[in-house]
This record gives sequence, C-alpha cells and structure tokens, in this order.
Amino acid sequence: MRPATLSLMLLSAALAGCRPSSDRPGPGGPGGPAGGTRDEQRLSARNLKQIGLAFHNYHDSNGRLPGDLADPDGKPLLSWRVALLPYLEEGRLYKEFRLNEAWDSPHNRALVGRVPAVYAPVRGNAAAGETYYQVFAGPKALFGRGAKFRLHEITDGTSNTGMVFEAGGAVPWTKPADLPFDEKKPLPKLGGQFGGVCVLVMCDGAVLRLRAGADEKELKRLIMPADGGVVDMDKLME
Repeated sequence: MRPATLSLMLLSAALAGCRPSSDRPGPGGPGGPAGGTRDEQRLSARNLKQIGLAFHNYHDSNGRLPGDLADPDGKPLLSWRVALLPYLEEGRLYKEFRLNEAWDSPHNRALVGRVPAVYAPVRGNAAAGETYYQVFAGPKALFGRGAKFRLHEITDGTSNTGMVFEAGGAVPWTKPADLPFDEKKPLPKLGGQFGGVCVLVMCDGAVLRLRAGADEKELKRLIMPADGGVVDMDKLME
C-alpha cells in the first residue's frame, strides 16, 4: 500500500471523532469570551481535518498541493479554497465560478455569500462570506505565487510542517488572500476565533492547537517545509 493511500485512510477514519490534540478550553474557559466552547473548538478541528483530507485528495489527483487559481501571467484570481471545492463535495458550486475572472468580478462576487460550511467561522467577528482558514504564503513557505510543492518535497516531514491555520483576521473565502510569511519579519496574528489560541491542520492531517503567544522562532520552523530545523512542540502546544 502506498504511503499516501495509507495517510488518506487514516485521515478519513479520524474524521468521525476529530478533536484537537489538547482537550482543554482556551484562555476564556469553557464558553468564555476568548476560548469558546469545546463544541466550537471541536467543530473547527473537524473543519480543518476535512480541509486536510481534501488537500491530500487534490495532491493524489494532481501530483502537487493546490495553490491559488491564476491567469496566464501568474496573477492570482481565486483562492486555493475555490480550487479545493471538488474535493470537499462542492463540485456543483465550483462549476459556477468563472475561473478566468477575479474573485471580485461581478459574476464571482455574487458567489462569495455561498461560503461552504467547512470554511465558515464557528465564532468570531467575521463578516458574511469570510473565513479564518488560511495558509502562510511567501519565500520559504509551503504556499505562495508559483509554489507547487509535492508532499515528498516537504523534507522537514509532514508531521513537522503546518498547512492550514486559523488566522487572526478573516478574509473573503474566494479571495486569494492568506497569511504573509517572511522569515525575517514578525508573523501576523493567529487564532482569531479562540482568543489567540490557533487550531491548525498539519501536512500529515493531524489537528493541533497552538497556545496564544506561541514561540515565534519555533512557529516559523513549523511553517517552513524545508528549512532543516527541528520544531520544539513544547514551545508551541497548549
């Protein structure tokens, strides 16, 4: 059995009882204003697990991880979240997009309000049609303009590399907008749904929960797929 196939089987089985690696509430306590309820945290974890599975299915079908949909000159038009729709049982919605037009063209803008449940916020201050689920994009990151990583090229290991994070602020789900990454600059805020606590899905499909104010040096190592650094999870996990 191929490793990728085994990984997909494990991801599928995990969906039935998905929960973050830590079962403790966030900084606001159960139902508190910052941490959210355990049900909300588990729902976000389940959403991210489904997104992670879709990434693997896309990879198996296309030989690489998805990126933003772009025009012939490489200008991003629509988010990777749109490209992933057929792998989230949203093929009908995918076919309604005009893939050669920008996310905010008159036709495509009308679809922003139809955000799939898997991308929809479970709490927070997002506007209609927005999502907190974003990737890091930029030099040395897994995603960005022109990036076409394959799983075997993640030399730090899929269990040591973050894939999709809960950002500190929400963006329109169809817009090619994500978390900017520059190894030499401070990272943007994370955890907009749970008071700074960030739920994410790793490249191996595991769902983790990072503490608010996690060590930035270790977090950058978690973001970069091939920097050769060893991630100290004790400095990141809740």
